[in-house]
Amino acid sequence: MSRFTARNKRCGEHRGLFGKAGKRKRRDCARSRLEEAAARQRIADAPEAGAAVPVDKKTAKALKKADKKTAKAISKGEHGRITPSNAKKAIGIAKIAGPVLAPFALKAARSARERVDRSRARKLGVPVEELGRYTGRGAALHARIAGDTNALQDLRDQAPDSETQLIAERYAKKTEQRLTQLTSAVRAAERMPAQRRKSTHRSVDNELDHIESELLDKFGVTAR
Repeated sequence: MSRFTARNKRCGEHRGLFGKAGKRKRRDCARSRLEEAAARQRIADAPEAGAAVPVDKKTAKALKKADKKTAKAISKGEHGRITPSNAKKAIGIAKIAGPVLAPFALKAARSARERVDRSRARKLGVPVEELGRYTGRGAALHARIAGDTNALQDLRDQAPDSETQLIAERYAKKTEQRLTQLTSAVRAAERMPAQRRKSTHRSVDNELDHIESELLDKFGVTAR
């Protein structure tokens, strides 16, 4: 029996074809048979939990192709590494998936930003919408100065009579001038070297402690 006749017997549906067309059909048929056999073997070798899962020809072909690519990458030492080839593929996938995933990523980033802003606002003791006013390394001191300024206005508004209001107005005016000077000192400290900036912040912090103690005394609250 000739080799050609043997091929025809192995691939009976293309037995009557000759020439290049017949050779190509028989080759494709043989490849399909091999892929089916590989898929059946893959099912037979699978654990009991997944042995009953059927695999069609297309899936088996894709698995085999992926295995070949992985084996080739391992042999070249490129498996798990960034190469021009897989980088190009990743860029292609990103172009397709990017527009779909972008809204979810944007929403997650916005939510994370809001949580950070709320946490920072709590630490500074200011509303979230006013957070943009207090930036830099002296943000906490700026927030304290703003709070003390508001307390001075409350002291004016709560004066029970004209005499008390006059005293409160004089104290508030004098203290506001000092708070303005402290604000300027904190701003200037932003451009200072780290050690000098920290020293300036400590001095301002001590001044604010003194002012806040006086304010509490004016409101009739004894600090312990």
